[in-house]
Amino acid sequence: MHALKVSLGDRSYPVLVGRGMLGNADALAPFLPGRQALVVTNEIVGPLWLKALRAGLADFEVDVVVLPDGEDQKTLDTLGLIFDALAAGRFHRDATVVALGGGVIGDLAGFAAACWQRGVSFIQVPTTLLAQVDAAVGGKTAVNIPAGKNLVGAFHQPRCVVADIATLGTLGRKEYRAGFGEVIKYGLGLDAALFEWLEFNMPALLDQEPQALECVVYWCCSIKAQIVAGDEREAGRRALLNLGHSFAHAIEAATSFGVWLHGDAVAVGMVLASRLAVRMGMLAEKEAGRVEALISAAGLPTEPPPVGGHQLKRLMQMDKKISGGRMHFVLPTTVGASELCADVPEAELDAVLAAANPA
Repeated sequence: MHALKVSLGDRSYPVLVGRGMLGNADALAPFLPGRQALVVTNEIVGPLWLKALRAGLADFEVDVVVLPDGEDQKTLDTLGLIFDALAAGRFHRDATVVALGGGVIGDLAGFAAACWQRGVSFIQVPTTLLAQVDAAVGGKTAVNIPAGKNLVGAFHQPRCVVADIATLGTLGRKEYRAGFGEVIKYGLGLDAALFEWLEFNMPALLDQEPQALECVVYWCCSIKAQIVAGDEREAGRRALLNLGHSFAHAIEAATSFGVWLHGDAVAVGMVLASRLAVRMGMLAEKEAGRVEALISAAGLPTEPPPVGGHQLKRLMQMDKKISGGRMHFVLPTTVGASELCADVPEAELDAVLAAANPA
C-alpha cells in the first residue's frame, strides 16, 4: 500500500493506493468518527465488492443503499433515495457515508454527505480507473440537471480515499479504457514526464499490468493532491484540471448523459482543445498529433458524436466555467503545460466545432 496526503490543514486526508485493501479494517476504521456508516453503491458494484468492504467495517453499524447504475442516475431524484436511507436509519451527525463505486456513486454519496444535517463525514472507495485517478480526490460533488452536467453540487472533502486497484479487474473493457481520458489529461495539461511515460507504457496499462497500474494511479493522485492543496475551490491553478471538460460536458449533455462515458467525452474534448490551440497559435501541430495518437492508442474516440456544432456550443454556454459572460477554456500550450484562456475568438471555436461535426 502506498499513501499520499491531500494537505488541507485540519481537513487533510490520505489517499491510499494498493491492492486488497477493502477488507482491511486498518484502512477504513480510523476515518469513521462514529459507529454508524451508510454504504452507497450500485447494482453492479455491490454484488462484487460489498462483502469485502463490510468485512473492513465489521465493528460498525452498517446500512447499505443500492442505486441503479449509470450516469443518467446522477440526479436530484436519486439523491433523494440516499436521504431517505439516512432518515430511515436515523443517522446522526457523527455518521459516515461510504461511497463504493465509480464517479457517479462518489458524486451522489459525497453530495448527500455534504447536505445531511449540514455535513457529515464520508469516505471514497472508488472502483473505476476514472474515479481512482481523478473523481474521488478533491472534494467535488454534484448531480446533473437537464440544463447541464454537475450544475448542482458542493465542495465536500472526504476523510480518506481508498483506491484498491484489485477492483479494476472487474471493470468492463470499455469502462476501464474510459479512465485513460482523465489519465492522459494529467500528462497533457500538467506533466510532460507522465505523458511520455504513457506513450511507452500504454500497452502494459491496457493489459492491467499491476505494477504499471499502481504506478499511474499513484502518479495521477499525487498531481491532483498537490493542486487541490493549493487551490481547493478552483480559484486558480485547479482550473487546469478542466482540460477538455468544456467540450466533454457538452457532449455528455447532448447525448442525454450516460450514452457517452465521461472519459470518452474528455478524450474527445482534449482533441478539440488541442485543435483550437493550434488554430490560435498556442500549440504546435506536431504536439496535437501526439495527443491524438496517444488517445487512439488508449482505444478512446477522437471525434464527437453527430449532434451538431451549434448544439455543442449552446450547451457549452451553460458550463460552470463561464465568467463575466465569457467562456473560459483550458488549452494546451505544449505537452505537459496548459493555460486558462478567456479570450478565445468565437470564430475559431466555431471553426473547430464545424470541422469536427458539420451536422
